[in-house]
Amino acid sequence: MITNIQHKNLVRLLGCCSDGEQRLLVYEYMKNRSLDLIVYVGNNNQFMDWNTRFQIILGIARGLEYLHEESPLRIVHRDMKASNVLLDDKFQPRISDFRLARFFPEDQAYLSTTFAGTLGYTTLEYAIRGELSEKADIYSFGVLLLEIICCRKNTNLNLPTEQQYHPEYAWKLYEKNKVNELIDLRLRKHGIVERDVVHVIHVAFLCIQSLANLRSPMSEVVAMLTCKANARVGQHSWTRGGEQKGASLMMLSQKLSLLPWEY
Repeated sequence: MITNIQHKNLVRLLGCCSDGEQRLLVYEYMKNRSLDLIVYVGNNNQFMDWNTRFQIILGIARGLEYLHEESPLRIVHRDMKASNVLLDDKFQPRISDFRLARFFPEDQAYLSTTFAGTLGYTTLEYAIRGELSEKADIYSFGVLLLEIICCRKNTNLNLPTEQQYHPEYAWKLYEKNKVNELIDLRLRKHGIVERDVVHVIHVAFLCIQSLANLRSPMSEVVAMLTCKANARVGQHSWTRGGEQKGASLMMLSQKLSLLPWEY
């Protein structure tokens, strides 16, 4: 399957070999290895400024947009996370590891299948009901986006209870109008335009909606990130474990439409 898809934000397969039960895939060399080795605080001392982080976020979004909407096959990755994003010498991202990827006909809204992927990055409709669609990748992208901005894993059981699951904690901060507290402190010290970062955090919230039909397709996500379109205005909510958070994202969507910035 991977030989049929070509995009600058997807890892390029150079070749393969097989010797008995041993099988190897040969990919292009990625000098800066995988994103998880850089983005999580404590892995090393390497720091990425906001321009680099945004470049990575936008590249991942465009790669997913290609898989979902532009490739010859309609493809769902099923395991979007930091360790499956490789970085070249200029920190351009490449989505990798297509072992769990699935493709299906255009006329199907979703596939009924057994869950596969990484818990914490997946949606309720897929993990519980086995309903797989592009919306599962979009949710995973939202979780990953928050990780890149905040430099922490989506789940950390060593933190106080209310902070252990990051998307839930992020939503609580939004409800308290303290979403800027999510921003990596090193970014603040380095100097950023805070509203630019908050704009991207708001896009992440639109990706992690509990209801699949409320998550924008990746083409709209890319448009929001590049300010070529405004976020949809409507009632949005975020849930975890079936408990719906009462706040509306209508105001959030309106905020997105009022933030002019260029990239």
